[in-house]
Amino acid sequence: MNRLKPWQIILPATEPSNFLSQGVAITGMGIISAIGNNVAENYHALINQQKGISRVSKIETHHKHDIMVGEIAATNKQLEIQLGLETTHNYSRTALLGAIAAKQAVVDAQITNVSEYRTGLVSATSVGGMDMTEKYYYEYLENKALQKYIESHHAGDSTQKIAQQLGIEQSLVTTISTACSSGANAIMFGARLIKTGRLDRVVVGGTDCLSKFTINGFKTLMILSDSYNAPFDENRSGLNLGEAAAYLVLESDSIVNKENKKPLAYLTGYGNANDAYHQTASSEQGDGATLAMQKALSVARLNPSDINYINAHGTATANNDLSEGRAIIRVFGENPPAFSSTKPYTGHTLAAAGAIEAVYSILALQNNILFPNLNFVTQMKEFALTPQYNLKQKELTHVLSNSFGFGGNCSSLIFSKQG
Repeated sequence: MNRLKPWQIILPATEPSNFLSQGVAITGMGIISAIGNNVAENYHALINQQKGISRVSKIETHHKHDIMVGEIAATNKQLEIQLGLETTHNYSRTALLGAIAAKQAVVDAQITNVSEYRTGLVSATSVGGMDMTEKYYYEYLENKALQKYIESHHAGDSTQKIAQQLGIEQSLVTTISTACSSGANAIMFGARLIKTGRLDRVVVGGTDCLSKFTINGFKTLMILSDSYNAPFDENRSGLNLGEAAAYLVLESDSIVNKENKKPLAYLTGYGNANDAYHQTASSEQGDGATLAMQKALSVARLNPSDINYINAHGTATANNDLSEGRAIIRVFGENPPAFSSTKPYTGHTLAAAGAIEAVYSILALQNNILFPNLNFVTQMKEFALTPQYNLKQKELTHVLSNSFGFGGNCSSLIFSKQG
């Protein structure tokens, strides 16, 4: 297999008309989050409204009693054993989580020979190996045995380790880091690689662990809540950080037909836009979010009225929920489809958010169910929007999932039952 370099891949700026409506099949999913170690456990927690939010327990931080987070229960040691790693490894927690979720997705897709088709990996992360860097920072010069963790600091290291675990390190392997839209952008890029014929199959998703760096950074922005996050609530007080990893297997029609596979769903639409408003804040009118949703609808050749459910970005910060709410009204009108944020379950998992919420969107499609926006009590005063706050059965055909990141990077994905 000839290895393709990311810089050798030039995709068209717009979608060629001959494949505008062609969906990309999703044949496998894997996830590990604060509410479960696999897809089944996550779904069980979602429908039983079981939150994964608690006080900090695994990180020594001055803020451990001031904030709440979505921590994964498993220790690094338990994750290492699960992957069968040697004690001399230099995996960060980000890499450990990512490898576990990606391997789950490949197993779920019933892939027995990963080299049979042109297969690539597009993985997203924002903190990379920061957890190990900060853990051993003051010991690196004194203990040379620890210097191996310096090599695992950069964002691409976790991607390379995941590729090695999957056995596809000689194919196209690349990393995306666009803050909290990273996971969604990885999925979008993977789909375009298939649509343009560069690859036949792509493992896509994102992974991020909790770190003091992240906690301190968001604490400085004064947007962390000391209680459970409450998206789209008038009295919301900020977000809960979380850690997670999730991956999807995207496959071309030719593989699906040849292998006689039944896709879990299809990725039919996607859009990315930047509102160029502020380094960390979203446009108050939701300019980037509006454009991203409109682009996704255009690629899918759908009307706003075709969307049955929106998995909102919904971070529970004053700025995000106002911006996203206004964007939803601009695209869908005063009576939009049912929408909710699942971040009260998992916390905001940064680069993994778009990927785990892609899994949740597909689960919603498969089971015709709307997940509740937990902790909602009071409607925001700026507009008459009420999120779906209880579990509800509803026939679903198309689900839109939003992911918006720092730097104004906004992305929307559309998942459908049919391609």
